[in-house]
Amino acid sequence: QVQLVESGGGSVQAGGSLRLSCAASGIISSINTMGWYRQAPGKQRELVASSSSIGQLNYADSVKGRFTISRDNAKNTMYLQMNYLKREDTAVYYCKIEDGPVWRRQDYWGQGTQVTVSS
Repeated sequence: QVQLVESGGGSVQAGGSLRLSCAASGIISSINTMGWYRQAPGKQRELVASSSSIGQLNYADSVKGRFTISRDNAKNTMYLQMNYLKREDTAVYYCKIEDGPVWRRQDYWGQGTQVTVSS
């Protein structure tokens, strides 16, 4: 069983920065994709950024140039550096791991961490 624990959320003024961390524990396949998602009140959960174990990165258009995803595979930890935050970035941020090759993939989610951006 894989467990994910997020940290680093909080409140910040527009234009500020936050860094989220997601630590994974348990037996994790060497083939995986880790990603950050967010869900604002009344909206669907959306992908913010993802990073695969082979180095593929993907960002939502709304965060390109402002957010940076990274991972430390030795520590099974993923990060999201968020700069130039906007009010519309306010949401609960979740980390997710898609563990294993596609034919036996299992998905795990963290509990979420709140990010609030005020003007």
